[in-house]
Amino acid sequence: MTADELSTPLGQKRGRKRRFRLPFTATQAIATMLGLFLLAFLGFAIFGDNPLGGEPVARVAIKAPETAEKSAPAEAATKSADKMGHGAHETAAAKEAAPTGQKTITIIDGSSGARQDVVVSADASEKSEKIEPPGAPAMMAGIDQRLLEKSRYGMIPVVADGLKPFTAYAAGTDADRAKAAKVPTIAIVVAGLGVGAAKTTDAIVKLPGPVTLAFTPYGSDPGKLVERARAQHHEVLLQIPMEPFDYPDNDPGPQTLLTTVAGDQNLDRLFWHLSRFQGYVGLANFMGGRFVVADAAMQPIIQEAAKRGLGYLDDGTAPRSVAQTLALGQAMPFARADLTIDAVPTAQDIDKALGKLESLAKEQGSAVGIASALPISIERIGSWSKALASRGIMLVPLTTAMLKPKSG
Repeated sequence: MTADELSTPLGQKRGRKRRFRLPFTATQAIATMLGLFLLAFLGFAIFGDNPLGGEPVARVAIKAPETAEKSAPAEAATKSADKMGHGAHETAAAKEAAPTGQKTITIIDGSSGARQDVVVSADASEKSEKIEPPGAPAMMAGIDQRLLEKSRYGMIPVVADGLKPFTAYAAGTDADRAKAAKVPTIAIVVAGLGVGAAKTTDAIVKLPGPVTLAFTPYGSDPGKLVERARAQHHEVLLQIPMEPFDYPDNDPGPQTLLTTVAGDQNLDRLFWHLSRFQGYVGLANFMGGRFVVADAAMQPIIQEAAKRGLGYLDDGTAPRSVAQTLALGQAMPFARADLTIDAVPTAQDIDKALGKLESLAKEQGSAVGIASALPISIERIGSWSKALASRGIMLVPLTTAMLKPKSG
């Protein structure tokens, strides 16, 4: 018997053997493993070179085309880049290099002034003149197709077989014009239409037919409103946004004609405006206090409008406007508004302005007034016009006033 056995108290078994114990608990082990995992993840995120951030990536094998096929687009792209870099200076060279039966067309962007030379076949260009480009304004009813020409923005007016849009779309009859030559006449132009269908519709419906309506090129669908106006026997003008003195704080709108850009760039902007709708007898300035007094800026615009068989109305707000001198030089139908009817938009002041217009008509033989499409203006003009004939004065479309010389 051992000493341990002798020392063990009676009734008790021998002591248990001592177990081996780890220096940490299971919870501590799990926490340590999570910490190591997070450290590894952070290290991979910081030092790993993976710009996709672990996003799934699909790899697709693409068979490379033949060398000749690859080199052709590359060479074309290089030539295109070189051409754009040289700009307008290569126009003449491009035209000389164009093969027989092809044409080089220089396109000038009205917004940026950028030039681009495009080589097209003569046959293709002739055929394209008869095709309206996608996205262009829809063709309107009552439009003479002969008086339209394709531009890159859509169809624009042109003279054909000696017939001009000014004559083709003029309201009134020969008998009316013969009568107007013998009595004092007044032409009223209500401007600023096209933006705001409600006020435009009021002007179309509530004003008598001889009142001429001037539309801006803006609005969601000015063509439909113009079509309705012409169906109600109103003559139509297209207002061209021109640079005012306080531009750009006072901005007429997109594609405004500016004195600070080249003449061909302004012409490109003019074509954009001309394409918005058809059936107008002429143009009128929309704002433009600075533009209409600049001879160099106005001259190409008046020349182009005259070439396309249009008349021109000056709204009379710029005393030093050169429009009349330039229009007379082009033998272009022209009129200048004698006064703004609703400069003070109250019923009393509008009635006074209309009375003054009558006096001018009796003195000069003809007078032109311009107004906005304010409800009060439409109401007073409509009421005034009903008794005008009883006072020996004839209300006439603008084209009649343009063709009738003033006596004063």
